[in-house]
Amino acid sequence: MDMTLEQLYQYQGVSPKAADFEEFWREALEELDQVEPKARLEEADFSCQGAQCFNLFFRGVRGARIRAKYLRPVTPGPKPCVLFFHGYSTDSDDWFAKLPFVLGNMCVAALDCRGQGGGMSEDNGTYQGYTIRGHITRGLDGDPRDLLYRQIFLDTVELARIVSAFPEVDENRLGTWGTSQGGALSLACSALHKKIKRTVVQSPFLSDYMRSKELGVYTLYENPYSEIGEYFRRFDPCHEREEEVFKKLSYIDVHNLAPWIKNPVFFTTGLKDVVCYPSTQFAVYNNLGGEKELRLYHEFGHEFMPYWQDYAFKYLQKL
Repeated sequence: MDMTLEQLYQYQGVSPKAADFEEFWREALEELDQVEPKARLEEADFSCQGAQCFNLFFRGVRGARIRAKYLRPVTPGPKPCVLFFHGYSTDSDDWFAKLPFVLGNMCVAALDCRGQGGGMSEDNGTYQGYTIRGHITRGLDGDPRDLLYRQIFLDTVELARIVSAFPEVDENRLGTWGTSQGGALSLACSALHKKIKRTVVQSPFLSDYMRSKELGVYTLYENPYSEIGEYFRRFDPCHEREEEVFKKLSYIDVHNLAPWIKNPVFFTTGLKDVVCYPSTQFAVYNNLGGEKELRLYHEFGHEFMPYWQDYAFKYLQKL
């Protein structure tokens, strides 16, 4: 439905990479260095024997108030910590879903992305130009430093920095976990925060945007990449600004960040995925800079895949 498996293993992606890509992210991290997060923990209204549960609040770049769920075992001593990132337009999910990590003697921090789903993180940004309905195009008409996903990528790094400073967390045993958008954020965090030791990613979103144009899926309303097609329909129907648009999107394209990831990565892909097509995912996998393991689900699309969480959990237990 996309490419042959042989072609997928050779595919490197077609989206551009801005000439100042490295400088862009260096300056972004320097901006984050200047943020005083003012992190605080508030006891949650959920409890479970053997686990302590908190709402973690902090200030992100540009002053946004960010929330993450944070759980830790009651056992003494420094432990690994898993950073959990959720799918597009949802939130950090139930407390219950984080308990296996605690049972495995790991801390876990689950981010609410700015302005998404039912989460408690705020999107306080102001943006030049217009948006349709999604986060990919938010900030696309202004300075690329104002792109919403730039700030969300930086939120993942700030979360990693904050939990690393907790006495119960071993800063040298951090892992990330995510599916779809969460998979993209798991990758972005691993690329931008060099202390991540293991990365788990399933069906990553936010990759190889130009490929969605080639496939035609960005004109399909039900596809999340359609935000890009709808942007062109409304504001640049003759594609006179196409080069500029895809250059800006290149800053928030995880296939461009993939070479920076040197730690081991556990990668899961469904070969029938028509939301995040396999080629856009292989553009990430083939560009990863370190040890990697790929698990293919041949008859599965962008959906729950049996047993993958069991394998992923075992992978993170190696922390």
